[in-house]
Amino acid sequence: MRFGNFMAPFHPVGQNPTLALERDLDLIAAMDRLGFHEAWVGEHHSAGFEIIASPEVFIGIAAERTKHIKLGTGVSSLPYHHPLLLADRMVLLDHLTRGRVMLGCGPGQLTSDAHMLGIPADAQRPRMEQSLDAIVRLLRGETVTMHTDGFTLQDARLQLKPYSDPCFDIAVAASFSPTGPRGAGRHGIGMLSIAATAKQGMDLLAQHWNTWEEVAREHGHVADRAKWRLVGPMHLAETREQAERDVEYGIAQFSQYFSHILPAGPVQGDTPAEIIANNHASGFAVIGTPQDAIAKIEELVEASNGGFGTFLLFDHDWAPPAAKLRSYELFAEYVIPHFTGQLSAPIASRDWVTESGRTFVDQAAHAIGKAIEDHAAEQQAKSPTPS
Repeated sequence: MRFGNFMAPFHPVGQNPTLALERDLDLIAAMDRLGFHEAWVGEHHSAGFEIIASPEVFIGIAAERTKHIKLGTGVSSLPYHHPLLLADRMVLLDHLTRGRVMLGCGPGQLTSDAHMLGIPADAQRPRMEQSLDAIVRLLRGETVTMHTDGFTLQDARLQLKPYSDPCFDIAVAASFSPTGPRGAGRHGIGMLSIAATAKQGMDLLAQHWNTWEEVAREHGHVADRAKWRLVGPMHLAETREQAERDVEYGIAQFSQYFSHILPAGPVQGDTPAEIIANNHASGFAVIGTPQDAIAKIEELVEASNGGFGTFLLFDHDWAPPAAKLRSYELFAEYVIPHFTGQLSAPIASRDWVTESGRTFVDQAAHAIGKAIEDHAAEQQAKSPTPS
């Protein structure tokens, strides 16, 4: 299993946006050092909370500050872009980062964004499907002519092939509608299950997989669980009590924001205490310890009815910056190696030594004693013989 984060980002209004964006860059640089595999960066244009307008620009800066981590658009809102230009920009980033970019696709989460662009909310998903079809064809080297309500392509082709062979990773967002798994199946690409830990989202995981698999088969593709990414929020501390104290910092603002953009927000309540109590009942977010995080991911593996490739931390500003960074450190220190198998060999080696009783201690003591005896004998042999 691989690990990363899904960074909208969520920054409460009233703080310096420049510093908030700088902390986002610092976090991705820290994730690179901590061994996370990927980070996905969102696109939004209204409401003041999710303040990255161009994930491609942000990724260009983040790539210069990192060495290993892959960077994806999480997600590019396809109805807002001409497909040729978006595909062209992603190919450019692919070359500039030497293959460290990924393209996440979605219809656009905020209907307020679509409203400003004159796009009816009901048209967002159909337009996304049309744009995704065009982008995939362009990236596969085809010459594309399409005339839709959202865009026109006339003998369109890319002047550069992707740097990645044959192409960088592409994934389509999935939440509660079938649009995501249908798109993943139709085009043979991956899927980002955004609301995986919500009860409704978890209940839909098996259904999403079945739809993905069925549509993929119809179009000559094979649904690949390794390309399935599940997203869920977590804040970790050394104790559950400390984690709950940490999130009192910003979880109420997060709840208030979501109450205005979704029919049912992911966290419910007006005060931190009320939200935490409701979360105990819903299980949407892990607010606890690394062991709680491990248990939740194992629950997701079971709910997916066969497993998935990557778990992404749903990034948020529930806790103060230092506590948030500590949460990522705890996740990297204890959760990631639990699932990647990096703990078993050191544990087995330790157990082999500690269960040996005094065998190796006695051997070490004997070796030291023998070295002392050998040295004494050597010195005695060098001493002059009395006349």
